[in-house]
Amino acid sequence: MERIRTGEVAIDLYRPVDLQVWWLANDLGRALFQLLGRGVIPFTFGALVFPTALPGDLGTWLAFLVSVALAMIVSFGIRYLVALTGFWLMDGTGALQVLMVTGIFCSGMTLPLNAFPGTLGEVVRALPWAAQVQVPADVLMGTADPLPSFLFQAAWAVVLLAVGRLVQTAAARRVVVQGG
Repeated sequence: MERIRTGEVAIDLYRPVDLQVWWLANDLGRALFQLLGRGVIPFTFGALVFPTALPGDLGTWLAFLVSVALAMIVSFGIRYLVALTGFWLMDGTGALQVLMVTGIFCSGMTLPLNAFPGTLGEVVRALPWAAQVQVPADVLMGTADPLPSFLFQAAWAVVLLAVGRLVQTAAARRVVVQGG
């Protein structure tokens, strides 16, 4: 978003690599680093210090890793769309704040989504944010069948990346029209 505001995105658009793929690769590297530094290491320390009930089945752990990888792609897709709003807004602070509040509320980060009542629960479980936290947690705990969970996450990943591609194309046209 900052590169859009400063105009440095023009350099990104001239690179001989696709903008969305380039940022996806960059973001997956960031996400893996965060997963290790802020996820695996503290979790391992906590599991050593406190009693923890973890799945003993290797298949569950492999399914969880697949689910986490899909969650990373969904997360990128959402954030990429929000970042692209910078082409029209020029200051994406508000969009980022809305994303943060929505993500915390709708992902299961603060309250499991199955605790939401009735129609609200059905709606938040169908949104892409559910694919970020709630679905991987359900796969790890064994409360969700992995295959439908993967299909849900993959569907959202494809939709978000496709919409991101369309918005990116419109944004690139806007930059060219502006003389960028």
